[in-house]
Parts: sequence; structure tokens; C-alpha cells
Amino acid sequence: MTLKTFARTAIAAALLTAGSMTAVPALASSILQCVPYAREASGVEIFGNANTWWAQAEGRYERGREPRVGAVMHFPGTRAMPIGHVAVVSRIINSREILIDHANWSYRGQIERDVRVVDVSPNNDWSMARVWYGRINDLGLRPNPVSGFIYPQELAPRYAARARGGDVQLAALTPDASGELAAIVERVGR
Repeated sequence: MTLKTFARTAIAAALLTAGSMTAVPALASSILQCVPYAREASGVEIFGNANTWWAQAEGRYERGREPRVGAVMHFPGTRAMPIGHVAVVSRIINSREILIDHANWSYRGQIERDVRVVDVSPNNDWSMARVWYGRINDLGLRPNPVSGFIYPQELAPRYAARARGGDVQLAALTPDASGELAAIVERVGR
């Protein structure tokens, strides 16, 4: 090995070692969470962790126990889900079953559309629900408490069409090939 080759190898090894010790920040903004998705999809302008939405909505948005197309379904924080969860009602099936659109539930950072949710509360009041979990291809194993529904002041176009009975397409998971995830992350990141 010549001195020139040795020097190049030593420099490359030093750079490689230094590069592996350099901390690189995680791109958290590239992983879509439920809050920015629900805000963007519903038009409900609330910020902060999902577990704070119910209280923040008081006095700003109508709230209730009845699922309505376009409403934000609020799951409070629990031991299993400390920062809560929010989703948007996409379709009413019957008094005890709805479909929702949401992000970051079955698959990290992924959007799921028209996901089945069943009211399992003893009084049929939507205080407890089981949500479809894609990884097991069934309703989730545990029931989740539900605070209720936050009604937007105006329905987003997607949900307005559905509330009138149109635009019904069933899908379990929206792949990012459409660019929707990237577009939402871009808008939320601003």
C-alpha cells in the first residue's frame, strides 16, 4: 500500500467514524400525528395534544354525544393512550356504528379512512368505543373512553358531500402514493 492510498484510507475511516458519532435530529414533523390530520380534515382549529381538545372546544365549538359526519371524535388521555386521540367521523352506519378518518392509529404516521368504530357503552351514549385496528384486522382488543364529538362550525367539503349522502368510498388505509401525507405534513409544518 502506498503512502497516498494509506492516507486516503485513514481520512475516509476518520470521516466515517466522525459521521457515525454525529447526532442527527429525528424528523418528527415527517410523521403524521392524529391532531394535525384531524384539524386539517375537519376544519376544527384547535392546537395541542389530543387530550386537551375537549376542554379547548368548550365555548368555541358545539360539543355533544351524537356522532355526526365531519365531527371530531375525542378520546381522552388514558394509561394506554396518555395524550389521547382525535378522529373525524366520515360516515354514520347506525346508532352504534360509525366510520372515521384518522392518522397514527394502526400504523405509525399513516392515514386510515373509513375505519369502523363501534359504540360499546352500556347506555348507547358513545362514552366507550372499540376502534378497528389494522394490525389485527379486527376491532381493537380494548374499549376506549370517548369524551364525545366536537362539531365544526362548517363542514369540510369532503364531509359536506358525505353528509348529503354522496362521495362514499370505502378504504381501509390510504397509502402515501397519493402524496396526501406529504401535503398535510407540509401544511402542518408551516
